[in-house]
Order: sequence, then structure tokens, then C-alpha cells
Amino acid sequence: MVLRIEDIRKPAGLKDKGKRKGRGVGSGRGKTSGRGHKGAKSRSGGGVYTPGYEGGQMPLVRRVPKRGFTNKFKKEWNIVNVGSLQNMEKVEGGAVVDKEFLLKSGVLKKSRLPLKILGKGKLDKSLTVRARAFSSGARKAIEEAGGTAEVDGENRPQTAVKGSKSA
Repeated sequence: MVLRIEDIRKPAGLKDKGKRKGRGVGSGRGKTSGRGHKGAKSRSGGGVYTPGYEGGQMPLVRRVPKRGFTNKFKKEWNIVNVGSLQNMEKVEGGAVVDKEFLLKSGVLKKSRLPLKILGKGKLDKSLTVRARAFSSGARKAIEEAGGTAEVDGENRPQTAVKGSKSA
């Protein structure tokens, strides 16, 4: 038998007839039409609650005291201390340490954040360290060990740091 387009029909029971509400007590869905007695969902146009509505009770978001402040302009950093560069086994004297190297070695987790080097700890290895920012202690520790601290701008203009010598 060849299947033709006129032979295709909807499967049996696909489209049920809707419940006929409000058609008398004997129908089983008369009087209140399955809405129960009173309350917002029993009214016409009722039953749509806004998020956080608690039935007339004072909502939780209004009961809880508000405190503190969140700075939406806060700058987040990947932070690495000079001492942790000293303790890394893969880093040898004369090596270049940058954000990509630290991500591969598992020191950093978030690749989207810029790298900042802080001065906690001691450094004996002569390293070339590239980062977006350095603390004054970190820059001093790297240069005292015979290395260089290079500011990696990532195509962004650098602003002059207070107390730094820039031409």
C-alpha cells in the first residue's frame, strides 16, 4: 500500500475536548468551576502573582534589614606573590613568567582577570615577569634578584602610578 498525503490523520486522542466549566451543579464543574471558595485565584483576572508576593504577608525582601555596600566598579585581579614564584619548580633563573605560563602551570584559575604581582615572600631567581600591575615591593624584589618587571598593557593605555618615573 502506498502512503498518500490524504491518508495522514492526527492520532486518536491527540486533541481532547476542553473541560466545560460553569455548566451547572450536575456537571461536576459547576458553581465555583473548580476554583474553590474565595481567594485571589478564585476571582476573574486573579491568579497571577508577582515574584516575591507572599499572600499579603510582608515579603521577605522587605523584612530583612539592608546593610553594607557593593562597589560595582571594583577591579578584580589574579594575584600572585613573589614568594610563590620562588617556590615554583618549573621556574628557573632567566625564565619569562607571564599570565599564560601561570595559567598552564595551574597557579591561576581565571583567565579573564588581569594579573597583579604582590611582594610577599623572597625571590632569589632572576626572572622576567610580565603582568598588568606590580606592587612597589614586588617590583623591588624582582629587580633586586636581577630580574625585570614588565608591565603588560594588553592593548590598554597605562596610567602613571603615583611616585613612578615616567617620561
